[in-house]
Amino acid sequence: MTTVDFLMLITIGVLAGLMSGFVGVGGGILIVPGLVFLLGASQLQAQGTSLAVIMLPVGIFGVINYYKAGHVNVTYAAVIAVAFVIGSYFGSKYALKIPEHKVKFFFALFLLYVGIKMLSSSWGKMFS
Repeated sequence: MTTVDFLMLITIGVLAGLMSGFVGVGGGILIVPGLVFLLGASQLQAQGTSLAVIMLPVGIFGVINYYKAGHVNVTYAAVIAVAFVIGSYFGSKYALKIPEHKVKFFFALFLLYVGIKMLSSSWGKMFS
């Protein structure tokens, strides 16, 4: 793992934690696209690694399946998980200080952005 990869993983983890603390999500919505678009992971690798970040207790059986199939990067998952904890602390502190309607608006914009980004990256492949 390069220093740049490590810094990207920290960034993904902190942002996922911020989103989790801020609007209650962050895992699949941020970690999966981050791993795919920033680090070139396959979709299955990104899903397996994201699930490994939150594996105990909710995702343990899913992680086992992805791990057996070779789609979990344990090192990436560990780095993101540590950064996620830090980000979730600060995200929740911020969310609790602003009006709820602003949090809801930010959440909707973020989901729209991620959805458009994922659609645009796979649209041409769907019909070929």
